[in-house]
Amino acid sequence: MRDAISLPRCQLLHPKIREEAILAVEDAELKFPPNMAIRVAQGLRTIAEQDALYAQGRTAPGVIVTKAFGGRSFHNYGLAIDFAILHDKDGNGTFEELSWDTALDFDKNGKIDWQDVVKSFEDRGWEWGGKWRTFKDLPHVQKNFGYTWEQLLKKHQKKDFISGTYVNI
Repeated sequence: MRDAISLPRCQLLHPKIREEAILAVEDAELKFPPNMAIRVAQGLRTIAEQDALYAQGRTAPGVIVTKAFGGRSFHNYGLAIDFAILHDKDGNGTFEELSWDTALDFDKNGKIDWQDVVKSFEDRGWEWGGKWRTFKDLPHVQKNFGYTWEQLLKKHQKKDFISGTYVNI
């Protein structure tokens, strides 16, 4: 994993997907030149953090960035990540640009960089938010193990979770 910030974020994911998320990022990065990396922008969010994010653009300053309030996001259970692509534009070993551009072919190989990341996760059974019918969440991938957010919230409310997580799956 080329981005030092992403690894600690992956390590906070649910234990059943931590290693898989790291491998998916590493596999996607193998398709990139050394001046590109993947940033795990978000992973685990507490329910309180999700509520604060939901308030943004509604009852708090900022723009609306989520349609899910606390308990309704797979992030709340450590089962989702949001990602972006990093670029080292001047080749000095630091990544100067964080890109959310889903159509960019920065490495000029004829393939959209975003799709390399999505494919790496989908090949491991993750769901991509870009395929959702009603709300397209392009930087989002999740692995829900067949659970709905409603089922996970009920498990959480019953304190059915393993140590270090918010839910037992």
